Amino acid sequence: MNLEEILDKIEQSYCPINKACRQEFIESSAIKTFEKGEIVVREGQFSKKAFLIIKGCSRAYYIKDGKDISDWFTFEHQFMASIISFFSNEPSPHYVEFIEDAVAIEFSKDTVNRLSEKYHDFERLIGKVVTETMLGLCERLHIIQFSKAEERYLHLLRIHPDITQRMPLTHIASYLGITLETLSRIRSKTMRI
Repeated sequence: MNLEEILDKIEQSYCPINKACRQEFIESSAIKTFEKGEIVVREGQFSKKAFLIIKGCSRAYYIKDGKDISDWFTFEHQFMASIISFFSNEPSPHYVEFIEDAVAIEFSKDTVNRLSEKYHDFERLIGKVVTETMLGLCERLHIIQFSKAEERYLHLLRIHPDITQRMPLTHIASYLGITLETLSRIRSKTMRI
C-alpha cells in the first residue's frame, strides 16, 4: 500500500484534504517499519514525532511504583504520539511501544504546524484527530469511573473485537484498571455465556 492509498483511507475516516496538501504531507513524511516490542518514546523524553499506523498496533503506558499501566491503544488507521510532549513541548510522562511488527507513517510536529498554517484541510484533519482522541479518553475515563469490571471488558470488546488476539492480557487488564486474575475470571464467565 502506498501513501496515496493510505491517505485515501484517512480521508474516508476523517475528512478530505486537497492535492497540494497531500503532496506536501507525503514529501514531509516517511513510511517506517517497527519491530514488535520496539519503544519509540520513553518516559522523560521530548518527542516531536507522531505516527499513523498502517499495519500493527501500539500502546502508550506508564510505569508507576514498578507496575506497567497501559493508558492507550491504537490500531490501523489511527494516530499515535506522546500527546503531552507532542503538543505542549514537555517531557513525555509515558512510553510508546509497538505491540506487533508494524508499519507506520512518521511525521513531525513541524510538519503538522506548517501544513496546518498553510492548508485549512489539514488543520481540519488534525482537529478531527484531536477531537476523536479527546472523546475516546473522556469515554474511557467515564467507563473506568462508573462501570463494573465486566462492563469495562465488554465495552472494550465492542470497540476492538479482536483485541485479545492482538494485545497481551496483562496490558488489557492494566488498561481496564483490574488485575489479570479478575480479567481471567471475566473472560471465563463471558465465554460460557
